[in-house]
Amino acid sequence: MSGMRRSPRPPHGPVAIASSPWIVVGAGVVVMVVLVFVAMGAYRGRSPAPDGARPPALPVPSAVVAPSVPTSVPSPVPVLPGLSGRASGLPPSATALSGSPSAGPTVGGTGRPTAARSPSRAAQGQPAMSGRYRVVQSFDGGFIGEVAMVNASARSRGWTVRLEFSGGRLVTAWVEGVPQGTIHRSDDGFTYVSGVEVSPGGSVSLRFHMERASSTPHECTVDGVRCGGF
Repeated sequence: MSGMRRSPRPPHGPVAIASSPWIVVGAGVVVMVVLVFVAMGAYRGRSPAPDGARPPALPVPSAVVAPSVPTSVPSPVPVLPGLSGRASGLPPSATALSGSPSAGPTVGGTGRPTAARSPSRAAQGQPAMSGRYRVVQSFDGGFIGEVAMVNASARSRGWTVRLEFSGGRLVTAWVEGVPQGTIHRSDDGFTYVSGVEVSPGGSVSLRFHMERASSTPHECTVDGVRCGGF
């Protein structure tokens, strides 16, 4: 019996699993299949929301109502003798009685106030366009003079300046910053017609260069009215 050899026994337990890799692979496949079926069952168990369903609206807090502020009620207009209580306002005569500074004198005792207008300077006798003459600069053989004009009327106006000297010669005349007008020379001076109108209350100055002439003109007019300043 001593000459017989025993056949080796197959390994058991973890040693047998490690020596057979196909067993490990098969067990892994089975586990994956089971997990897939479990996941599909859980997905099918969820009930999908119906089409067009909206999530529940969150409760909106109630609007805060501001406390009402009492509005001031104007005091009623005192009723004057002879006035109707249905009138919505005071007539012009009542306004004049109340001492309003905007009311003017009444005409003919009818209770209608006249508009208080301040008379313009032209209405008081002053010409619409007034001019003032002066010498700006003097030098050997000539000088530069100026006629400053003011429009005292209520509308835009053009103007005409006439200057006369005892002898001499006009070199040039101009208005700064505006379109130039027209010069008409003569033996005793020149006439300048404006090229742009002067707005109400505005001013403009005409300057000119004279040679071999006295700095004091024999005549200076603006629209036929004599200039001041000489």
